[in-house]
Amino acid sequence: MKTISFVNMKGGVGKTTVALNVADCLARTHGKKVAVLDVDPQFNATQCLFTPDAYVKMLKAGEETILDVFDTDVKTLASVVSGAATVEPKEISEIQLRKSGLLWTLPGNIELYRLEMVAGEGREFSLKRFIEQAIAPKDFDYIIIDTPPTPSIWMSSALIASDYYVIPVRPDPLSMIGIDLLRSIIERRRKTYGLKLNCLGVVFTMVERPDSVNYSTARQNLKENALWKDKVFASYIPKRTDLARQQLEQPFMLKMDDFDLRTNLKNFVSEILEKIDDK
Repeated sequence: MKTISFVNMKGGVGKTTVALNVADCLARTHGKKVAVLDVDPQFNATQCLFTPDAYVKMLKAGEETILDVFDTDVKTLASVVSGAATVEPKEISEIQLRKSGLLWTLPGNIELYRLEMVAGEGREFSLKRFIEQAIAPKDFDYIIIDTPPTPSIWMSSALIASDYYVIPVRPDPLSMIGIDLLRSIIERRRKTYGLKLNCLGVVFTMVERPDSVNYSTARQNLKENALWKDKVFASYIPKRTDLARQQLEQPFMLKMDDFDLRTNLKNFVSEILEKIDDK
């Protein structure tokens, strides 16, 4: 089983879109059993996989979300009838994934914003424990983690739980500036927690044309950089307004009538498999 986090500290680079479509391609094209974990408090991946009604119904039914992995505090509930009562947190091994199409997922939860969690108390290891205790025994091939666009404890927890990470980036100056800073932050996390974490590479997203000046310049700049020259995927993800417009109704590229988009995604996933030697 391999765990891959998709990370970038800049929003709007297509991180969630890429993560979901890599997961879908692994399942749909390569027959892999894939779990998607939404660790972003904005829970955009969850909104793509579930309708609002389905998500609300799931919450009302008490089904687990990512919040159950991290919220390990005993809660006190007050009632005018029965008085105070305590509710024990769920055991990590008991938290269940939910099926969504070809994928299994642990949905996100905006309540992560309200959960006080600081480094040093141990909760940053909760996601790793969840993967080891609740997912690994069920013979999954891949776990895809969508992370928040911030250098937060949530990003740290995803990196701690991961074997690899991928950096989606747009081929524009503002998007490119932050990847060196992101690398330094990840390296600090690696040293702090003693992680065996490998960077699979940088993938360009929202590419308007492969012959555009922005794209060719961005690729060339990374290829000339000693730190990144061997970390640039040959494949890229084209920009499609239809994909952005239909994200909540149809998030999967392989189900769209767009040969070029489907081909680029498949090539990108094939590169991932080659890099981790899972052909």
